[in-house]
This record gives sequence, C-alpha cells and structure tokens, in this order.
Amino acid sequence: MSEVFVLNGPNLGRLGSREPDVYGAADFEALTALCRDTARRLGLHAEVRQTDDEAELLSWLHEAADGRIPVVLNPAAFTHYSYAVRDAIAQRTAPLIEVHLSNPAAREEFRHNSVVAGVATGTIAGFGFLSYVLALQAIAELLAESGN
Repeated sequence: MSEVFVLNGPNLGRLGSREPDVYGAADFEALTALCRDTARRLGLHAEVRQTDDEAELLSWLHEAADGRIPVVLNPAAFTHYSYAVRDAIAQRTAPLIEVHLSNPAAREEFRHNSVVAGVATGTIAGFGFLSYVLALQAIAELLAESGN
C-alpha cells in the first residue's frame, strides 16, 4: 500500500469553528477520517497532518521529497506568500496536489495569487472536503500511470 501525506497549513485545525460560512461546519477530525477512508479505498495509506508552523510544514515537505512520498497539500495562508514552502515543493520527487476548500480566485484579491501552484503537479480548489477526495483520486491515478 503506497503512502501519501495529506499536509495542512495554518488554521485548518480550527475547521468547524473557523468561518463556517466559508469552510463548512465539519471539523478537522472529520476531514482526517474522510482522507484516511478515501485513501484506503484507493489502495493508499494517508498520513494526515496539520500545523500552524511554517518550519514544521517545511520539514514534512522535505521528508516527503526524501522518501518519494506523494503529497496532498493545503498550504492555507502560506499559499500566497511563502517562498520557503514553494522552494520545498520544488524539491518534490513524487506528485504533489495543491488543494483548497474554498476557491481562492473567488475570494479577496490577496488570495488570488498562489506562489506554490507553479511547482505543484496540479491544483484542486473550491469543492470543500471533496477537493481532498479529488486530489487523492488524482494521486492514485498518477501512481498507477507510473507503475508505483
């Protein structure tokens, strides 16, 4: 069973209480369960993590690159300004799908720019928790295409 990291940046641990009109009422534990169940159904093992610390996220991205581990990444606010996260993603050795619960392009102007999109395999945004399901499906397909 192939491993995949599902990495989440700042404030995503507050799902359910943080702006439910934007991010929904389900909490991070529900997202974790959905990712693990979806991954299992696809023949993957999902390691789901969340941090509010940029340095910790960087170490996880380095771990994924060193281990050739695919990643589903919601960089959250780091999407828009963290060149350190962008540079860590550029070192990837397996597919990396950028995900967002909301559609950043339909929100405030400062959210329109992603500094990480250009080094990700692809981006899925605006589908709530379904964004993660779609990203895990994409990872499974990409791994199957590459024979992994």
